[in-house]
Formats: sequence, structure tokens, C-alpha cells
Amino acid sequence: MKRLWVVLAAALVASPARAAHWAVDTAKSRLVFSVMWSGEPLHGEFHKWKADIDFDPADLARSHVAAVIDTASLSTDYQDGDDGIKGALGFAVDRFPEAQFVTTAFHTGPSGTYIADAKLTIRGISRSITLPFKLDIRGNRAHATGKTTIIRTDFGVGQGEWQTAQPVAHEVTVTLDLWALKD
Repeated sequence: MKRLWVVLAAALVASPARAAHWAVDTAKSRLVFSVMWSGEPLHGEFHKWKADIDFDPADLARSHVAAVIDTASLSTDYQDGDDGIKGALGFAVDRFPEAQFVTTAFHTGPSGTYIADAKLTIRGISRSITLPFKLDIRGNRAHATGKTTIIRTDFGVGQGEWQTAQPVAHEVTVTLDLWALKD
């Protein structure tokens, strides 16, 4: 019997604890982007995305996020151009219906912020990015806001005539406003 307790205790110590799991409040959360188009800002939003979040500020080593973005759910403030942005020269949603964001590490940043190191995959092309974010946790509710800039052509977004920086800038600012509840 004593041996059984030793084995159980060893199994508990050896099994890695998991950071707190969070469920995204999709009704309140937003994933948006902006890019300069012919000298004017173009704003867009992905309306369908989900994220599997395990995050604990006290245990960043065990924290992890995997998000899947439905690229066809994109809409912009230039609706006449949405089909072109989703088409073969843009996101190619028929061939690449999803983009993915998967963290590789978290770090504390300046002034109580955090930094997520991640792999972002768009059009089947993966690149390392960083996403600095602020986090406010109150009880079982969390609110995270973050912003990063990516180069759209690094991911193959903008083929043919859209590869140049005119009329569409290469730099795209991606902004996350995420609300979540602890499971």
C-alpha cells in the first residue's frame, strides 16, 4: 500500500500543471486590421475566429494560445473590394480558408505588459511574430488588448500587381481586443 502512495505522489509531481483555461467571449472580442490604401486607411475585421487559451501570468512557461481565423469572414470598410482581398491575389480563401496564430513563448514586458512570441500562418506561409499586449484580469474575467505590425507580402498577401507598396502599403497593423472567461 505504501508503494502505491509513493507511485501516485510521484505521478502527481511529474504531471505538468496546466495554466488556467479561458473561453473567448466572441460577442465582445474583435480582431481587426488596418492598412494604407491609396494614401487612406483601410480598416477590416475578421468576424469568425476562435482561440484555445491557457494563460496564467504567474506561470508563463505553461501558458499557450492557439487561434484559428476564418479568412473568408473578412470584411472591410471598402466592401466593393472585399471579394478581391479574399481572392487569389489576396488571402486566397478558397485555397487557404484559415490563418493560424500559435504562441511559442510568453514574456513580461514593460509597465505590466506581456509579449507573446508566436508563429503566424497565412496562405500556408509561417513567420515568427511578436504581439505585445496589456492584460486585465478581474476574478474570472480577462480583457487583453494588443497590437502588432506585419508585412503582408511576407505571407504572400498581395500577388501580381498587388505585390508593390502602391496602392496598398506592405505594413498591416493587426489589433486584438479580446474578452474571455475562465473555465
